[in-house]
Amino acid sequence: MPDFGKYAFAVLGSYLATALLIAALVGLTLWQSARMKRALAEAEARQGKTDG
Repeated sequence: MPDFGKYAFAVLGSYLATALLIAALVGLTLWQSARMKRALAEAEARQGKTDG
C-alpha cells in the first residue's frame, strides 16, 4: 500500500466515493435496461408480435 502521509484519509475517501458512484451508475444502468426490456416486451405482446 502506498504511503499517502497526512492525505491518506482524503485520498482513500476519494477512492471510496468514486467506487461507490461507479457502482451506483452501473446498477442504475442495469436497472433501467431491465425496465426498458420489460416495457418493450409488453408493447410487443400488446401488438401480437413474436420473436421471428
